[in-house]
Amino acid sequence: MVEEQITGKVVDIDADGTLTIKAGVPSIDRALLRQYKDCLIVLDDGRHISPVQRRKIYALIGEIDEYVNGIRTEAGMEEQKSILKMEFMLKRMTDAERRVFSLSNCSVTVATNFIGFLIDFILANDIPTRFPLYEQADDIERYVYACLANKKCAVCGRPCDLHHAEGSRIGMGSDREKVHHLGREALPLCRKHHDECHRVPESVFLEKYHLVPVKLDEKLCKVYGLRR
Repeated sequence: MVEEQITGKVVDIDADGTLTIKAGVPSIDRALLRQYKDCLIVLDDGRHISPVQRRKIYALIGEIDEYVNGIRTEAGMEEQKSILKMEFMLKRMTDAERRVFSLSNCSVTVATNFIGFLIDFILANDIPTRFPLYEQADDIERYVYACLANKKCAVCGRPCDLHHAEGSRIGMGSDREKVHHLGREALPLCRKHHDECHRVPESVFLEKYHLVPVKLDEKLCKVYGLRR
């Protein structure tokens, strides 16, 4: 199926949520010939990638380039950027969303998702970084989930223990193998940061490292061999 992409303007929104959109077609003759009936609409809220997001993306790509090539260079980063953007489009964008995007003017949403993709790539491939990954994450909850899935400490990236957050802890004397874990909130923390979390109020620890606990789902319970 041949598709054409055009832009338009929302000229009215009815009380029932119906949009009226005005858009021009590249060729009136082609439009009359094909008799277009249906179209895909992507609403753009006008928010574009921020300078902070762009810096995060290039910092992450730089770490990947240095790990892959042994040295960080402008040419290497450009090559890695092209490869990673293509991987992101193929693996994380739906068919309707899939289109070339630029880091100069892509949407905030695309930038946030691309940052998440780069962090997932770094975690999955054990790529060392000069900075804590939580400082680069746009979506902290998604970042913590990725750390849980890869069994990496959300603070430093080392192999982690499972820390049950306040309100989800297992009582003294309970058999962890018999307790249901699905829906309990947890954090992935190495032994050092797990001990730190228990030495201070949890709220203080979470604020210090800008983290949030994540509810354990079926996938995470399976990763840790927990009863669901």
